[in-house]
Amino acid sequence: MAIIVDKFTLLRYNEFEITENKFIIGVIMFIGRQQELKAIGQVLAKPYGSVLVYGKRKIGKTTLILEALKNNSDRTVYYECLKTSLQENIDGFVSALVNTAVLPVKMKFESFQDVFQYLNSLEQTFNIIIDEYPYLKQFAKSETVDSVFQTIIDNHLSNIRLFLSGSHVGMMKDLLGEKNALYGRFSLIIKLKELDYREAAAFYQNKNAYEKVAFYSVFGGSPFVNEQLDAAADLRQNIIRTLLNPLSSIYTYAENLLISDLTGSINAERIFFAIGNGKKKYGEIESKLGLSNNGLLSKQLKNLLEMDMLAKIYPINKADDNKKVSYELTDNLLRFWYAYIYKNKGALQMLGAEAFYENYIASSLVNFISHRFEDIVKTYFSLQVKEGKRNGILHIGTYYYDDSIRRMNGEFDVVLQKQDCYDIYEVKYLTTPLTENAMHAEENQIKAIQGINIGRIGFVCVNGFEKILSEYECIDGDMLY
Repeated sequence: MAIIVDKFTLLRYNEFEITENKFIIGVIMFIGRQQELKAIGQVLAKPYGSVLVYGKRKIGKTTLILEALKNNSDRTVYYECLKTSLQENIDGFVSALVNTAVLPVKMKFESFQDVFQYLNSLEQTFNIIIDEYPYLKQFAKSETVDSVFQTIIDNHLSNIRLFLSGSHVGMMKDLLGEKNALYGRFSLIIKLKELDYREAAAFYQNKNAYEKVAFYSVFGGSPFVNEQLDAAADLRQNIIRTLLNPLSSIYTYAENLLISDLTGSINAERIFFAIGNGKKKYGEIESKLGLSNNGLLSKQLKNLLEMDMLAKIYPINKADDNKKVSYELTDNLLRFWYAYIYKNKGALQMLGAEAFYENYIASSLVNFISHRFEDIVKTYFSLQVKEGKRNGILHIGTYYYDDSIRRMNGEFDVVLQKQDCYDIYEVKYLTTPLTENAMHAEENQIKAIQGINIGRIGFVCVNGFEKILSEYECIDGDMLY
């Protein structure tokens, strides 16, 4: 079934046709999200319901909803809220109803409640998608808007499945708070995240494991970003064509991602730049930004954490030690942007894409990918636990060691915490197989650390192993995929 939507939706899709001035979505490349689709399908089994979908921009929220509805025979109406007055948004929503022939002519309504009350009086069943819901609240009292939709959900949805979607993660999370009028009103709540490394690899299936890790480490798991990649080209060519091309949609996406939602965080980009360049501890970030210890950084970090732009990371054996807490960008693409491009736009313009790549990126790119590879391996183990392939795992992360006698400290790459021991894995992003001697050397270093009860030692090498040794668990790149 084709889904009729308003013209703004076309910006998200590659194929469409126009029939009688209505825009009809054609073929959409859709990857992953099977659990989410199943959950929405359960809502669709009833003639009414309310679904909240939220997540960062370009993460695939609208695409998910439309994919779930594509075989549903009920009429679907899509409206993307605008940064304008509440009344103008009401009028815009009414226009969408007219464009989809739900209303024969444009009618005047004073509130969204009035519109839904009218729709509720009709015999037909509808799927109503209201995208970027937070925009409704920018030029009106937030609590008033939420209260109106509480009334709508409680009283005017007997023939309507309502989907509220939004990209401002912090504001959408507020809808889930006990003090919010919409608390407990949703049949289903979906916090949509990036595709994981295995799902994203579907966009470049022809690559080997070494290349797949590199592509995900740079471009991340946004469906929008991955759709722009040329799977026939190598990583260097894709970086030059997209991230080093100011005219590309990926460059524009990375440059403008923060503008809409982070206007109140005046130091957001500087924070990202500091973290992207290795300043990950609170004190390091504060010093890099030249801020006084007045609590401003703490507030801004809290805001970015709530918006899922940052994650707070700590070793699994030091969860209560604030001195060991570090901050990390959650988006691989933004990590790359702030590591290489953000402060060097002038050089990029002066040198051109190819020369910039060779002078600013080439020499350190493998090291950048290596750190991202560790995150991929953590995800691999997490997926294994969820799929029932590993049991007895309490936590997955890094392990901090501090051997005062040998004057050694650092972190093990990936550690699986069990009830009475730790399984320790060294992670290697190498162009060649890991050698037997290298594995033995790593084992000796691990066992030299005092005070840790070691269960199993393992190695993850993207290009495999010179020899598989039975005393270790050996995981190559192909096994990750």
